[in-house]
Amino acid sequence: MNNRIKILNTVIDNYSMSETMELISGTIKKKEQIHHVVVNAGKMVSMQSDKELRESVNNSDLINADGQAVVWASRFLGKPLKERVAGIDLMENLVRLAHHKGYRIFFLGAKEEVVKSVTEKYANMYSKNIIAGYRNGYFTKEEEPLIAQQISESNANILFVAISSPKKELFLYNNKALLERLNFIMGVGGSFDVVSGKVKRAPIWMQKAGLEWFYRFIQEPKRMWKRYLIGNTKFIYLVLKEKFKR
Repeated sequence: MNNRIKILNTVIDNYSMSETMELISGTIKKKEQIHHVVVNAGKMVSMQSDKELRESVNNSDLINADGQAVVWASRFLGKPLKERVAGIDLMENLVRLAHHKGYRIFFLGAKEEVVKSVTEKYANMYSKNIIAGYRNGYFTKEEEPLIAQQISESNANILFVAISSPKKELFLYNNKALLERLNFIMGVGGSFDVVSGKVKRAPIWMQKAGLEWFYRFIQEPKRMWKRYLIGNTKFIYLVLKEKFKR
């Protein structure tokens, strides 16, 4: 991939949403494969100490900046990214593409009722023909190869994995060979919760202001306070450290 930057030991592709979609669409059409990942402030903080996570992210084929804080940091560090490419927005665009092009999608992750709700919603919105299959995100590491094989045999073109980090990144990285028949594989974090209506997404103005994390925090403060408040503080420290290091 050309047009890449590197900040905080993290490789990021400098593509807009439209450029990202064009690249993915072309890859699926050619029946090749892209292993995609997004990075936000919290994940980049974790990557500093988690060697496995850092390796799985940096060795992906396409890496987008999901968090607005990452875009701001890139500009502050003199390596400006064009824009944020939010994972959930990319997923929704790809579902629409699948409907128009006749592609099939496998949905992996979240609780059973959530992932089932997501597939039903997309089937009603577009067509049941885009659904190659689905499975909840509760399984052991020993079960991963069998699950990856089942996904491969579903004749899906696209795989969305809605599991928390670093499990989703490592699942895709470690089972990439078993998933080689798929044209696009991507981790989408908590996106299924949003699509199903379990979690509300922040208003557009908060997304643009970089406050989407805060909207999520006020919905689930007990679960999210450590990830966001401590994680964001560490991210700011790391950015300043990189800016002023000698």
